[in-house]
Amino acid sequence: MTHAQQSHVFGKRKQEHILILASGDRVRHLTVRPWMAALAICFVGLFSIGYLIATSYLVLRDDLIGATMARQARMQHDYEDRIAALRAQVDRVTSRQLLDQQVVENKVDKLMEQQMALTSRHGKLGELLDRAANSGLDEKAQTVAPDAKDKRAALTGGMQAIENQLVGSAEPTDATPENTTLAYVPARETTGDRADRVFSKVTLALKGIEQHQRDRVEQLTADAGDSADAISRVLTRFRIAVPAESASPKPQDQSAVGGPYVAPESADDFDNSLTQLDSALTRLETVRGTAEALPFQSPAIGKEITSPFGNRRDPFLGQLALHSGIDFRFAPGERIRPTAPGKVIAAGWTGGYGNMVEVDHGNGISTRYGHMSEILVKVGDTVGRRDVIGLAGSTGRSTGTHLHYEVRQDGRAIDPIYFMNAGTKLASYMK
Repeated sequence: MTHAQQSHVFGKRKQEHILILASGDRVRHLTVRPWMAALAICFVGLFSIGYLIATSYLVLRDDLIGATMARQARMQHDYEDRIAALRAQVDRVTSRQLLDQQVVENKVDKLMEQQMALTSRHGKLGELLDRAANSGLDEKAQTVAPDAKDKRAALTGGMQAIENQLVGSAEPTDATPENTTLAYVPARETTGDRADRVFSKVTLALKGIEQHQRDRVEQLTADAGDSADAISRVLTRFRIAVPAESASPKPQDQSAVGGPYVAPESADDFDNSLTQLDSALTRLETVRGTAEALPFQSPAIGKEITSPFGNRRDPFLGQLALHSGIDFRFAPGERIRPTAPGKVIAAGWTGGYGNMVEVDHGNGISTRYGHMSEILVKVGDTVGRRDVIGLAGSTGRSTGTHLHYEVRQDGRAIDPIYFMNAGTKLASYMK
């Protein structure tokens, strides 16, 4: 089949493009195929697009850089604002901590001042309480007063709790500023509430101790006054001068004294109550000392009275006569003791008394002890309530072994039973 026939059957064949390159004698040709043309066109198109993009970037680069810098500036500003806010929150928390610490320190200072005041008052009370205990008044006060040891324990526990609170609030924390802001404030509020409760409890405990001290002082003052009044009434009944509430101080030498006038220190109610208690105790001690020096005791406790005071038939003459004392049945040689301390003003044979001892007790009161078999003291001796002044016997005008006991006031015989009955009434007021 010829070429012409192929073209007629399959159609016309497309002419190929041939590129001829001649250089001198050399001639080269290059057949340009369709795919090569398409590749060249694509390359040229891509290059053009890249060129346009590069040109646009160069033109718009300043705007893009400016926008990026503005965005970075905004981010930096926001970050700085966030940091400033966190710092402000940290400062507020720190300020709150300092304020809370100052409040706690102020409360602790007040509590310490109150505790020191109570301690000082307790020191002032010490001597007065010892005097009250020696006077027998402390037993009454203890029936209504709580245990002082428990009070001190409660006080110590309260102060320890405050110290724990202060130590806890001073502990460092590893939390970040954000965590501190979110979690620290509620924790501080809880700690503050707990500290307030502790301070309230300790304050109430201190007030309770203070009130206990006041109540105890008032009770002791009242008891001392009642006892002193009761003893004074008994002394007045026997026409014995009631001593002053307190001994007046000795006058000081005013020939070499001076100085500027300064107003006296103000005394609070507690100091005034202490002064009143001191005066009441002094008065009680004074009147009690006077009563203890008088013969209000019995010379023969539990002994049988064989002859009372008053008119009776004389055992030797058989006629009416005054019996100036009380006779107590004693065993021969039994010890005889005075009914009150005093000074021996007579010791020896005295007429119908036989062997007799007379003791002066002051305030015009004296006692006589007669019919003793033996005298164991001498004139001028000072005897006490438990001293033995002689032995029972039956000397003088006596029908048997006994003790003749007399009480004389200003030299006049008084029925000793009055003194002994008064002593029974005074027993609850004497120590």
